Amino acid sequence: MRRKTVLITGSSAGIGKATVNYFNEKAWNVIATMRTPEKEEELTQLENVLVTKLDVTDLASIDNAVKAGIEKFGRIDALVNNAGYGAYGPLEAFPRENIVRQFNTNVIGLLDVTRALLPHFRANREGVIVNISSIGGKMTFPFGTLYHGTKFAVEGITESLNYEMNEIGVKAKIVEPGAIATDFAGRSFDFQNDENIVEYQELIGKVMNGFESVFDKSSEPVVVAEVIYNAITDGTGKIRYEAGPDAVELIESRKQLDDETFIGGIKSQFGF
Repeated sequence: MRRKTVLITGSSAGIGKATVNYFNEKAWNVIATMRTPEKEEELTQLENVLVTKLDVTDLASIDNAVKAGIEKFGRIDALVNNAGYGAYGPLEAFPRENIVRQFNTNVIGLLDVTRALLPHFRANREGVIVNISSIGGKMTFPFGTLYHGTKFAVEGITESLNYEMNEIGVKAKIVEPGAIATDFAGRSFDFQNDENIVEYQELIGKVMNGFESVFDKSSEPVVVAEVIYNAITDGTGKIRYEAGPDAVELIESRKQLDDETFIGGIKSQFGF
């Protein structure tokens, strides 16, 4: 049986690295892409793993990574759009360039990587695209205007894309992780605040304290990797997959409750 190949963006740490390892253990070829592959030491030691440069905001690097993967493995069967980060803080505090960077990375970059692979998938009339959303694509936390804006966009993009993908034999799916035990706050977090805007400061303090309880229920990255693998291999037309017990609980709660009740619960959780 032909060994299948997956391309994963944002593979240097966290969910991305865990997913590379998981697919490698399941006897897949993996194109592990990241912005600085020269710094990677662990994944380069694995057989059937190609570590290569891909910055989702750099079109040339996207094209080069796709070409390198096809050249090495002959075919790409699945794409995991994992690369991204979270911008949090009062909207007033964000320079415009940070706003643009958030959407360029989490939304435009995802679209550009997908577009780069679509001709290959269309020619094969087969493939699976998994876009990593978040519980933050179905509900929101305070000061996440930019991050949640991008993840809500990923949800809509993927759901609509699924229609046209059906015409070429390709599936588009969404994985929605909850809190995951990664270095998200250190590596993938852009927090902006202007302490001169005093009106927000008390609420910022409450929100920072409230996030500690959110991450008390963190799952390990391999939990998300398992869900991604299932989404790609289950052969179904299912579109959305929650990853982590907190994701299941919160998303179900969001479905069942009206806006006033659900948002009131979030406010209570953060103490306002």
